[in-house]
Amino acid sequence: MRLVRLGEQPSVVGVDVRAALSTWGVGKAVLGGVALLGVQPPGCPRPLDAVIVLPRGVLVVVGVDLPDPAMRLEAPLTGGWAIDGWPLVRTDGAVNPATEALAAATTVANRLQAMRAEPLPVSTVIAVGPYVGKVVQPTVDLNRGVRVLHPEPTTLLAAARELATCERPCTVDQASRLLGVVMSEGSPPDTGQLLAEGFPDAVTTDLASASTMLIPRIGGKDGAERGAERKPRRPLPPLPHWAPYAAAGVFGLLVLLGIIVAATSGDTPSAAPPTTSARPTTVAMAGLTFAPEGAAKDTDCAGHSFGDARTWLTQHGCTGLQRAQYETSVNGRKVAVSVAEITVADAAAGAQLRAVLDTPGAGGVNDLVREGRTWPGGPANFDRAAYASSVQDNRIRVAQAVWADGQSTATDPALLNLAKQAQQLPLTQ
Repeated sequence: MRLVRLGEQPSVVGVDVRAALSTWGVGKAVLGGVALLGVQPPGCPRPLDAVIVLPRGVLVVVGVDLPDPAMRLEAPLTGGWAIDGWPLVRTDGAVNPATEALAAATTVANRLQAMRAEPLPVSTVIAVGPYVGKVVQPTVDLNRGVRVLHPEPTTLLAAARELATCERPCTVDQASRLLGVVMSEGSPPDTGQLLAEGFPDAVTTDLASASTMLIPRIGGKDGAERGAERKPRRPLPPLPHWAPYAAAGVFGLLVLLGIIVAATSGDTPSAAPPTTSARPTTVAMAGLTFAPEGAAKDTDCAGHSFGDARTWLTQHGCTGLQRAQYETSVNGRKVAVSVAEITVADAAAGAQLRAVLDTPGAGGVNDLVREGRTWPGGPANFDRAAYASSVQDNRIRVAQAVWADGQSTATDPALLNLAKQAQQLPLTQ
């Protein structure tokens, strides 16, 4: 598990989460994957203690600080929580912290779906502290892919193995893209680091047709509750009066050791303080990092096109137009990319419009720079841009690529390759 610290832990128990993840070490020997600590994905209402991206699933970890330690916590997703038989009362008035945690997890799942990332199951882990001896959850909640637990190395590892069970593993390229749309700043780990964390290096199908959703877990025994008491085989002798104090001392020593390991871990960059300024969400794909530079969504396709393409769209209409632009760098030189997707009535109309757009000199869809949406260091226009297009049923996607400075040609091999890759970029930012 590779740890990437993006901000401070939003909860006190988040320190225990980080310590538990640190004990697994780097690499795939224990589990693999990448954990983003203190991350707040775009659109998420609050910072998260961790978003754990595994080859077969995504875990959203939300910390909940209880007012006191508990021997037994009853934590249903609906209704109030109870600590040692007493209703939970917090200073913020919340009687069921699971509501906020589920809302945060849903935000992450919705963003992955909107950005067309790899459709891995998104599950929720609610980490409770300062200490909980046993957590009781209804079976129906467990089947929804939600775990409430005190974050120790073993409990967190067990939850990850139970929840991250997608049949098809997420490849290196897909993981890089997924991490890129969740991170609010910085760049995902490189290809070598992702390979070391268990993400396979393989070619998969087009991600543009994928979707992401909350996938409920199906498992367990009907009517059973997590943490149910087991009847001992034989009566155990009573513990000495000093045993609770000794156990408390050992637990405190383990917690202190975990904090020291987390604080001194060389795999988590902690030298630079987290920034509070908003940064654009980068998208990592094919070894390149694309910085969003604007997006737009319209229904007047003819009004945002020119030439024969405008004539065709005026006659036949469309159901939607989405455009986006990005900046990346190839061999140290900045490249600007424009992507557009037009949705028409049916597949036959899609093939007709693509034929018009692919005809040299027949016009096309305005890029955002053409309509005045420039950015510092960006190109003055997309003239002589390298061009690529594709059609899927009734959706036509076109992409252009130009050097941000200097002259471009439509036959430049580097730009042509980039235009083909750019067709996979998200149209929402």
